[in-house]
Amino acid sequence: MEEILVKVQQAFNTAFHVDPQSVSLQTVPDDIDGWDSVGHLELVAALESIFELSFDVDELMEMENVGEIVRIIQSKFR
Repeated sequence: MEEILVKVQQAFNTAFHVDPQSVSLQTVPDDIDGWDSVGHLELVAALESIFELSFDVDELMEMENVGEIVRIIQSKFR
């Protein structure tokens, strides 16, 4: 899980230009400037690029915090 979180932190840095270390499993959209509907799409694009996978609409809707993002990505590698 730690390896996935590090890559998710990289995606946040790419999408929102934030310090990767400021992103934790508890991070929610209100914690990140720009994590709105458009920012969410930028984040997803960064995640898809870094992890070389794609997400369906249901998965996008479930990505309400970093912990959920990590869980969804983990499920794709099982």
